[in-house]
Amino acid sequence: MAHATARRAAPSASTLLRARLDLARPALDAVTARLWQTDGLAERYRVYLEVMYDVTRSSVPLMLRAAALCAHAPDGDPVAVPLRRYLEAHAREESGHDDWLREDLELLGAAPDREAPPPAVVARLVGPQYYWLEHYHPVTVLGYIAVMEATAPRSGVPGRIAACAEVPDAALRTLREHVELDAGHTDAVLRLLDALPLSDGQARAVALSGLHTAHGLIALYEHILRTAHVWKDTR
Repeated sequence: MAHATARRAAPSASTLLRARLDLARPALDAVTARLWQTDGLAERYRVYLEVMYDVTRSSVPLMLRAAALCAHAPDGDPVAVPLRRYLEAHAREESGHDDWLREDLELLGAAPDREAPPPAVVARLVGPQYYWLEHYHPVTVLGYIAVMEATAPRSGVPGRIAACAEVPDAALRTLREHVELDAGHTDAVLRLLDALPLSDGQARAVALSGLHTAHGLIALYEHILRTAHVWKDTR
């Protein structure tokens, strides 16, 4: 029968990405729960801001590099023009968010150490994106963006920090802003993924980028947990 022999349609790019992320979801959910548990939350929040400052200040340069590669893509690349348009717009939206983190830290009596190299765990999270966009295709950065947007803290986290860690509300600006912004940003990047005329290889590469990002976040959160524990014990 015709319906029995017809080929199944390939999954959409966003479906493929979600399927890959499901592989990391249990471990990511577990370490995220530990990150925001109430015991020791004040120390972890400070370390979280410091580490996320290093991650966040890389975001706009990464997107602009990907956009620049789109601008010089070979003629006939159907992905480059809409991808470049999205990346340039999203880079404008994300501009200055590292300053929010720095200001939150300063309100806690801390500041990023500009002389210290960023932790290796940050380089392991962000660095592979440069390899993929330089040596494969800049569309891979959408896997990174989708996961970073989708894993923003949940709406109750800022209130928990304020109540349990005695953090002033003004020092929660970055979390509060991203709780509101990132849900819409996640939907936007997933819609773009399904609208772009991706090849099967490009869709798989985006999913691989997303899965790597999820595993990188797990390692990043574990680094925050370890660092905050050591800092607390040496006070």
